[in-house]
Amino acid sequence: MDIPLLNLVLTSMISPANHYVAVIIVAVLFIFPAYCANATPVLAGGGTKIDFGKNFIDGKRLFGDNKTFKGFFFGWTVGLGVGLIVCYLFIPFPIIFAILSPLGALLGDLLAAFLKRRLNIVPGGMLPVIDQVDFVIGAIIFSLLFSLTLPFDVQFWEVAIAALLLTPPIHLFTNICAYKLKLKNHPW
Repeated sequence: MDIPLLNLVLTSMISPANHYVAVIIVAVLFIFPAYCANATPVLAGGGTKIDFGKNFIDGKRLFGDNKTFKGFFFGWTVGLGVGLIVCYLFIPFPIIFAILSPLGALLGDLLAAFLKRRLNIVPGGMLPVIDQVDFVIGAIIFSLLFSLTLPFDVQFWEVAIAALLLTPPIHLFTNICAYKLKLKNHPW
């Protein structure tokens, strides 16, 4: 499998002895489109609410005011662009990866918002663990819909676990930065 930039940079350093380095690098490249899709709505949100302000059968909002069509589609577009860059420059995933990974991330985030409303957690309120990995789980599930051929004998389950383990500290760090930049109301 020809892997343009990744091959140039990593082939000499990836060997069976440092397999875990390969897993981490592939995991970061795999999940990066989802990270971008998940972060973008903070910058481009606003507008029409995805739930149109409607309530679920329990009388609570479906998703809340923070989930908008503008944020969702802008997030998906940015994630798609980043996914295409990953596919063409780093790991030759099928193009469907670039489409489905950010879509799965955003739908995973919506599902978490739905769950939080059922638990009476206000929009922007924290639900530990779920808030940090909801979008990663969505991206992983949507990536299971097609077969990924991963480089350096890395297995999909290794990438999924690495992405789940790497995400909470990265998510916390980026959210604190967004909070300090006044892009978010809470550091989570």
